[in-house]
Amino acid sequence: MTTLQRCGWCGDDPQYIAYHDEEWGHPVHDDRKLFEMLILEGAQAGLSWITILRKRDNYRRLFHGFDPAQVAAMSADDVERLLLEPGIVRNRLKVNSAIRNARVFVAMQQQYGSFARWLWGHVDSQPVVNHWTSLAECPASTPLSDRISKALKQHGMNFVGSTVIYAFLQATGVVNDHLLSCPNHPQHHGAR
Repeated sequence: MTTLQRCGWCGDDPQYIAYHDEEWGHPVHDDRKLFEMLILEGAQAGLSWITILRKRDNYRRLFHGFDPAQVAAMSADDVERLLLEPGIVRNRLKVNSAIRNARVFVAMQQQYGSFARWLWGHVDSQPVVNHWTSLAECPASTPLSDRISKALKQHGMNFVGSTVIYAFLQATGVVNDHLLSCPNHPQHHGAR
């Protein structure tokens, strides 16, 4: 009998382990949570995910608890204030992108009834469950992330390239990329 082990990418950092066990790959249908992950994945571009996890509480505080309507209402003065905050990634393009993407997110909620409805419609409301045996098999992007990235860009978002979107899909459980040897893979009893 094989001993189950967490996916190797989370290492032994308690915050990373909690994220792996309690969030990553678990289906998210709540628009505020989806918006949070979209903002955080955009902020992560070019950085390690643990860096963003460690800054997450600051993002939550400074970006109005990830309320997309409140973030959409942020001004140029808010951008300048945020760029002085050491608790987030102080990159002007990423901060401006968070606000721009919030405005698009809100427009998409109005157009589709919810962002979740639009997103999950790309997979007929069923998570894509992969069966990888090693991290090396897991792709950085897929035709699904290509399509969603392209659609988000057409709606007006930025910092939503296919690689960022694939990470977003993994984070929100639209795609489940837990390894087969991981207790969080859906094939194991008690997995979500």
